[in-house]
Amino acid sequence: MIKVNRLGYYWLNTWVMANVIQIATLDFCKKFLNLHNDPCGRQFDQMTQAARSGAANIAEGNSRHTTSKETEMKLTDVARASIAELAGDYFNWLLQQGQAPWSVGTEEYKRVNAVQFDTPQYREDVIHESGLHILAQKQKFNEWLMTDDSVVAANCLLILCNRLIMMLQKQIETLLSVFTEKGGFTEALTAERLQHRTQDSIEQDAPQCPVCGKPMIRRVAKKGVNSGKEFWSCTGYPDCHGTRKI
Repeated sequence: MIKVNRLGYYWLNTWVMANVIQIATLDFCKKFLNLHNDPCGRQFDQMTQAARSGAANIAEGNSRHTTSKETEMKLTDVARASIAELAGDYFNWLLQQGQAPWSVGTEEYKRVNAVQFDTPQYREDVIHESGLHILAQKQKFNEWLMTDDSVVAANCLLILCNRLIMMLQKQIETLLSVFTEKGGFTEALTAERLQHRTQDSIEQDAPQCPVCGKPMIRRVAKKGVNSGKEFWSCTGYPDCHGTRKI
């Protein structure tokens, strides 16, 4: 369930996971990237920025939940793409070390993948408590993240990235389902405006539709020989195409 309020994204497990990945990625880059394997610092910048983009776009997208579901879906998808880019960096790091990622059947993979996040239990001091919550979730993986073995740390982060990608995919699917059923902010404004115009027309004794009998509203023709002229249109449009001349 996607909780929506002024700080709605603080309750999202995807945002919490993205913050864990962002913190751990910065630690990874500080510990294992150097002038020998990253002389220009480009990989450091790319990995840390991809991790930051994941958390930032989840937060920004959820903040637009009530005004633009389209924007929320787009930003959530940007977050997914950023984490996918980061996952590729960890995959490539392992290959550079002459290692393939852990198989799903290995004991270490199963142990990391079995770690579950706690449900946020914030009360009044949400920002402070969310910070404590994120640090507590990260600590669950410190056995693998705080090691001096880059292969172990990269494998753990690759698993977390892939888990987050799947979580974001489900989040997007949920948003799309809600949008398909209820529409977005633009659709809500259109419906509200149409309802107001319909009510206004009724109060002005607008004629009834000659086809279905519903009240009619004034519209302006946008094309054809009558372009720019007003006419009566059925409030049931587009299901009903009844019209009258004014």
